[in-house]
Amino acid sequence: MSQHGVGSRAVTRSVAFLTAGVLAVPALAGCGSEDPSGKPLAGQDIQPAPRDRIADGGTLRWAVDSVPDTLNTFQSDADATTTRVAQAVLPSMFRMDASGRPERNPDYLESAEVVETEPKQVVLYKLNQQAVWSDGREIGAADFAAQWRALSGKDTAYWTARNAGYDRIQKIERGDSALEVRVTFSRPYADWRSLFSPLYPKDVMGTPDSFNDGARKKLKVTAGPFTVKKADREDGEITLARNPRWWGEPARLSEIVLRTVPRDKRASELAAGTLDLAEIDPAAARRITLAARPHSSSSPLMGPGADRSAAESLRSWAVANGSDEDAADEETVARKKLRRAAVKYARQQRALSGFEVRKSLEPAYTQLALNGAEGPLTDERVRRAVARALDRKELAQAVLKPLGLPAVPVGSHLALSGQAHYADNSGALGGQDTKEAQALLADAGWVRGGPVEEQKKEKAAGPEGDEADDSGEDDKAQHGPDPAGHLARDGKQYRQHQGGAPGAYAPRGTAAPANQEAARLAKNGKALTLRFVLPSGPGSQTLRTVADRISRMLERVGIGTEISKVSDESYFKDHIASGQYDLALYSWPATAYPATDARPVFAKPVPAADGSLNVEQNYTRVGTDQVDQLFDEAVATLDEGESRSLIRKADSRIWAAAGSIPLFQRPQLLAARKNLVNAGAFGFGTPVYEDMGFLKKGAKPASGPSAKASSAR
Repeated sequence: MSQHGVGSRAVTRSVAFLTAGVLAVPALAGCGSEDPSGKPLAGQDIQPAPRDRIADGGTLRWAVDSVPDTLNTFQSDADATTTRVAQAVLPSMFRMDASGRPERNPDYLESAEVVETEPKQVVLYKLNQQAVWSDGREIGAADFAAQWRALSGKDTAYWTARNAGYDRIQKIERGDSALEVRVTFSRPYADWRSLFSPLYPKDVMGTPDSFNDGARKKLKVTAGPFTVKKADREDGEITLARNPRWWGEPARLSEIVLRTVPRDKRASELAAGTLDLAEIDPAAARRITLAARPHSSSSPLMGPGADRSAAESLRSWAVANGSDEDAADEETVARKKLRRAAVKYARQQRALSGFEVRKSLEPAYTQLALNGAEGPLTDERVRRAVARALDRKELAQAVLKPLGLPAVPVGSHLALSGQAHYADNSGALGGQDTKEAQALLADAGWVRGGPVEEQKKEKAAGPEGDEADDSGEDDKAQHGPDPAGHLARDGKQYRQHQGGAPGAYAPRGTAAPANQEAARLAKNGKALTLRFVLPSGPGSQTLRTVADRISRMLERVGIGTEISKVSDESYFKDHIASGQYDLALYSWPATAYPATDARPVFAKPVPAADGSLNVEQNYTRVGTDQVDQLFDEAVATLDEGESRSLIRKADSRIWAAAGSIPLFQRPQLLAARKNLVNAGAFGFGTPVYEDMGFLKKGAKPASGPSAKASSAR
């Protein structure tokens, strides 16, 4: 599965229509007695085992994408590895349970609750009396206050990436004892549980200099089951060691080594014995699954030469033994090379038999983004037509069914099945309906087989376009009845303010085909052709497969696409964030706090002082005042039921605006050594690092989920 995504932290499928800007939203799921949030589609797969069956000691070697530039999760260049380190070494007042809902972390909190709502909201934290930093100092109000001041946004000397929630705090003070922290809010804040997770020591948060630089390369003071022993960026490793001052259940592992390993190299590294746990792609998962089967090393299904037919093999033998000496020598060398590769592959397969694939669904979903800033997609009817042309169930099945995972389309932009705010609100837009999609396009003025003017030949946006042409690499593919069009690929004409993006690109003029049903739609001399931008890296094959299916679905209603493949490095920065696309596929993480975390993703873009468009994280540039208002109301109510209802209403309106179409929850595939327990595909849940380890000799894992991983404590 492609790793392109954005970091951050209906029961009745009736159709809603937009007429003169008025939204008719269907009755929201969940207004009755039945909870629409449902259950997670897939549970954790972590090989649970009780602690007494786990050996004391050992090192877990865990593959990561990179050694992060910072260990401060509140800085803009923090990444997934930053979060993983923070989870293992820093306090979190709340963490996620197996359903993606926040639960109190008893290692740090005895309790946390709203004790006053008038005249101000006050939250009282009662800390675990054993909770101390690794330097021996008690965790207390001074740490909470330092983090609030750093992240409040009032002091611009702190280089913070976000301050959501902290900007609503009025003051923080000690309670009746050193174990109590009183947080008073200036405005009501529904997502107060999102704060102070993680919590950094005042040594890091206390001054701008220590915040900006003190936690980038190392963390001197921690308070988790592990400490940061070493961060070696040259070797690409971070070593976490047991924290001798940890007051909770002692870590079973002596060390966790986070190793930088490219995703396309992980199967080889696993086979070489240098990794114990690694997130992998579907191809590697198939290799490991085959390796576990009897005689899998000689399986004709995979490996060097596996795709050769009997005729090709016979031809190779004939050439190698033929009278043409030059051809025979060349073929003999190639056959020897193939045999060596096959022997190496077989050896790796034997080594991979010591691993297994643990799978779940990642707390993130893949969406089709429609850039509504310019071109045909500025018309909501065209966006809705694109959405109504899609068979989302077919797309989910194409990705998830081969992996043995539930293939259920995502029904919400703001939560996933099992989370408290989830409800399937896709009925606000409607399901796949070719006739309805065609009617929407006709209403928008797009005529099948209409005249198309010849357009000046251009080049596609993106700095890598010319390079791809020079190398002869095929980075473009056209879908649609008229293949004669040429997509603009030169980025210069699109270097405009953020939010300005090309909309549709007209192919060269051709006469309308005789078969009108197969003809491209046209309007004002331009064919309805949308530029579909995709990453070109080896880890993005699944996205490209999905894009091909989407293109064929759109073709059926007369919408053409030109697929433009760009480098992974430039995909998000130079195309998605800057608006250089019409259609794109990327992922958003799920959050237990959508009123806070999802608002910038769907906020209505507003003009900035310099004339550019401030889109925050709304890369589709589609938003409404109604959605903004619903988010504002949801984050300001302390009635949890009312807040969930407002979030679901906001989601219905996001569906109706058709700026982005959720497709499927991302698969989560991990290769794990068979005797590694309490680790693997965590799904929604926060890993419990102190419980990870290797089974004692002769011990067996538990038959059910680990109590610590699955129960709210």
